[in-house]
Amino acid sequence: MEQNDLWLEERRLWDAGKTVICGADEAGAGPLAGPVYAAAVILPPELIIAGLNDSKKLTEKKRDMLFDEIIEKATSYAVISIDVQEIDEIDILNARMKAMDQAIKALAVTPDMALIDGNRDHGSRCAIEMPHELLVKGDGRSANIAAASILAKVSRDRYMNDLAKEYPVYGFEKHKGYGTKAHYAALDAYGPSPVHRKSFLKKWEMKRNEC
Repeated sequence: MEQNDLWLEERRLWDAGKTVICGADEAGAGPLAGPVYAAAVILPPELIIAGLNDSKKLTEKKRDMLFDEIIEKATSYAVISIDVQEIDEIDILNARMKAMDQAIKALAVTPDMALIDGNRDHGSRCAIEMPHELLVKGDGRSANIAAASILAKVSRDRYMNDLAKEYPVYGFEKHKGYGTKAHYAALDAYGPSPVHRKSFLKKWEMKRNEC
């Protein structure tokens, strides 16, 4: 991918009269455990960060390196998390929207427009309130969204590594809370922890109760 390609969406909005644009993305929508994280980032216009891309396409080592560079060079950034109790209370879609909305509002610089990764901007209870556009696969189309995806992913992964020390039997450091075979085996052996999402374990509980 040409690095300049990541600025095409921002350039389009600049040409339309927008001056300050942020990108927002979330990490951890699918896992069985742990919070969902979101980040919002405003990079200096046309800033080149070598290797910047969708966080899912990068190695952990590369994400960690880019994390530090983004933090250092961003005009403004914010990272927000929603805990498992609130995810269970309002559901994961609302939690994702709330996290991204709060991350945008937490920026020290107020953007004219937010670019949001994905095709959803609201749930039944929470919505992104800042003027925004949705970009499907935006973390590969917008420099600001790509940067946000890295901040959200790395922040969540580091938190899950900390949880692994507190709850070592589940192997959070390996799967980050996703529903791998090893994770389900640990659930079968030890049951859920306080950091598991109860609303995500209903099928597992039904299957367990049938045994």
